[in-house]
Amino acid sequence: MTYMKNDPFRANFDSLEEFADVVSEVLHCPITIEDANHRLIAYSTHDERTDPARISTIIGRRVPEKVINNLWKEGVIPALLKSREPVRVKTMDDIGLGDRVAVSIWKKEEVLGFIWALEVEKPLNEQDLTLLKQAAEAAKNKLLQLQARKTKKEEHFQEFFWKLLTGHIQSNEEITDNFLKFQITPSPFFAVVVLQFQEDVTNEEEKQISYLLQTNQRLKIALYTIDHHQLILLISLNPTEQPLNKLNDFVETFVHKMEERFGVKQIKPAFSSIYSDYQKVEKAYREALTVLSMKEKFPSEVKDIHGYQNLGIYQFIDILLEKRTKDGYENHALTKLHEYDQKHNSDLIDTLEVFLNKDDNVNEAARALNVHTNTLNYRLKRISEIGEINLKDPNQKMTLYLDLKLEKFK
Repeated sequence: MTYMKNDPFRANFDSLEEFADVVSEVLHCPITIEDANHRLIAYSTHDERTDPARISTIIGRRVPEKVINNLWKEGVIPALLKSREPVRVKTMDDIGLGDRVAVSIWKKEEVLGFIWALEVEKPLNEQDLTLLKQAAEAAKNKLLQLQARKTKKEEHFQEFFWKLLTGHIQSNEEITDNFLKFQITPSPFFAVVVLQFQEDVTNEEEKQISYLLQTNQRLKIALYTIDHHQLILLISLNPTEQPLNKLNDFVETFVHKMEERFGVKQIKPAFSSIYSDYQKVEKAYREALTVLSMKEKFPSEVKDIHGYQNLGIYQFIDILLEKRTKDGYENHALTKLHEYDQKHNSDLIDTLEVFLNKDDNVNEAARALNVHTNTLNYRLKRISEIGEINLKDPNQKMTLYLDLKLEKFK
């Protein structure tokens, strides 16, 4: 192939693999090309000189998560997302990364991907860096074609996912057929995750979400969609690997990275129980929404609870409220305590709730109320007398606890 003197990359290439080989020949170093989410698109194949990070990327078809995390911490990826100039990356022995230079592939103000040149024998000089920038410009059209095909495919994925979420697929056979059509291998177990943003997700946030989901290597995401201010995920699970803990770790990590890397704050995470029957995706979706509803109604009590399984009595709050309302029930003890507080400008109700929230631990409750334990014990004695309550009776305490929570619905 004959290269043009000033720009050796202006020729037509049949594939990005061929293009990567040509860039490697021109710069005399191994080349990898990634999309914007660090998935491997192409790499030069005729050069054995490499390092562990590149080998792992080629084997796994994406950059290892530990490498991505370190590149963020060292400011490499933030620089690539802002600049069109090549960025030098020094050796990071702890993640098997040798010296290399990276350049972003841009379409107007959007980063489509990256070209990485591994400096094996010598650093790239100024002329090499200019050639690397030309290679990035030449790769743009190929990446745009890949992006267009991917967007069309994702539209079909989302239509299928919404049918699952809304219960519009009636048989497991139809569900299986759709998985096969979209070349998705369904896991034996799954859960639905909903991450609720403060406002409707913007186009820029969509890209950030896609980036985090694509670079995540903790859990397999089978399907995902965005509905106004909610990101909804279908997560594939392995039941032998403490799936509830893995889900909890996944959502907390996602929330943390959205804030740390992109400045998106106050995302509320929720996830369903674990199921094996894909006809229960709708049920799982409702469970995740229930967790979010409880976070709204009981912000302090449910703040750190993300999974439906861990909601405890909050799973049944709506049912209990319906029964209490229908029966016209009043808790005599709480009525008496409310009347006393109103008459004497005291806070016995708050004291009781904190005490029960702290599982009867006097020291913890006293710290939460910012009072001495003797003061708290005196208040508890008055609560027992006024409300005719036995605070050593677990049945009475559970009833009081539930009715205190139900009062917040009124």
